[in-house]
Amino acid sequence: MAQQAAITVFDGATTPVSHTLQPVDNKVLKDGTRVAVWRENNLSIPVEAQVRVELYQRNFPSKVVETRAVVVVPVMESISGANASGYTAAPKVAYEDRAELRVLAHRRSTVTSRRLCKQILLNLANNIATTVTPVSTGVVDEGAIQLFMPT
Repeated sequence: MAQQAAITVFDGATTPVSHTLQPVDNKVLKDGTRVAVWRENNLSIPVEAQVRVELYQRNFPSKVVETRAVVVVPVMESISGANASGYTAAPKVAYEDRAELRVLAHRRSTVTSRRLCKQILLNLANNIATTVTPVSTGVVDEGAIQLFMPT
């Protein structure tokens, strides 16, 4: 994978909305796990309320490589009226919805076998029962299937 770059992705709303996620972090944790983080840069909502994508990769002693792609969608509290003193609290995050794809790549596996496994999972998740071209580009494929993390 090349340098960490912006990601554009559509959500699953009735009228799909495009989200552009900007790279905000790329580091190695103390345990050796590599982490890359992207988030929206929407000036109208607080940073902690913006959609983000996190990509984690670590090597186990058994030489198995674990890659996790995590999508986090924060949901804001709805603001109700002011209190008796006329104060209205600032909105804050009520909770976060998360979805995660976890790929375990055995040291003897190949790009082809990992991509086949990922595509079966995605086809199941999307209820696709017809032939589709497997995705072979993008952040998740490069990290989880090709085992290249962004720099």
